[in-house]
Amino acid sequence: MRWLSIIIVLVFISASHKTQAPLPATDEFCGMRNYAWQAGEGITFHVYYTLAGIYVYGGEANFNITNERLNNKPVYHIVGDGKTNSFFDGFFKVRDRYETYVDTATMQPYKFIRNVNEGDYKKFETVTFNQQANTATTSTGTYKTPNCVQDVLSAIYYARNIDFNKYQPGAQIPFSMFIDDKSYNLYVRYLGKERVKTKYGKFNAIKFKPLLIEGTIFTGGEKMTVWVTDDANKIPVRIESPISVGSVKIDMMDYKNTRYPMTAQIKR
Repeated sequence: MRWLSIIIVLVFISASHKTQAPLPATDEFCGMRNYAWQAGEGITFHVYYTLAGIYVYGGEANFNITNERLNNKPVYHIVGDGKTNSFFDGFFKVRDRYETYVDTATMQPYKFIRNVNEGDYKKFETVTFNQQANTATTSTGTYKTPNCVQDVLSAIYYARNIDFNKYQPGAQIPFSMFIDDKSYNLYVRYLGKERVKTKYGKFNAIKFKPLLIEGTIFTGGEKMTVWVTDDANKIPVRIESPISVGSVKIDMMDYKNTRYPMTAQIKR
């Protein structure tokens, strides 16, 4: 399984992609400013799989942000690490790491690194973005990209700055993403606001469904549901999705150094 990809939306993707009908991204999301998160923020998620109707803890993922410089430019360095727990290590050990370097002013990615180690499957990939020329360069060549293209990790933090108050339930919010030498026009569908109870606590939340690209885990379409805090942080607190065998549930279990107080939490 593509372990951390399940969480990386958070992720809107999986392996073995099939092209979806295009939905053009709009200029509204080019150069969006970051008001939702800051360097020093850390979030921990726990992943649960259904086995015979019972959710079983399978592992965790940690996301952290630091301030750095890349090619003498100030960037946010965002890292996502995913691993199975000791029980799953015995028959399918996972150690995944995703990294992105994002411009602090525009939130556009300059560099993306994916280091996947899952059982016998290993993959290392580096993508260098030229946002001015609209290209992405990998080990296999240089590819044209749409304006304001994101990678799979930067897309998560980019989406946390969407002002959902501007949209009515049912609205599609488009963006572009580059993965595995291809660009995809995707969207999130805003569903409204509701309270959600997780293993960490109860939250006032914003609810939406990302468009999934069909692959070996997901069936494609709007099957995944994501809840983020209905406050200025917009931290994901619950993700649910059917997968090829069973279903998966992901809960936020710890956070630190958020930009704002966690006012969306109702009860621990």
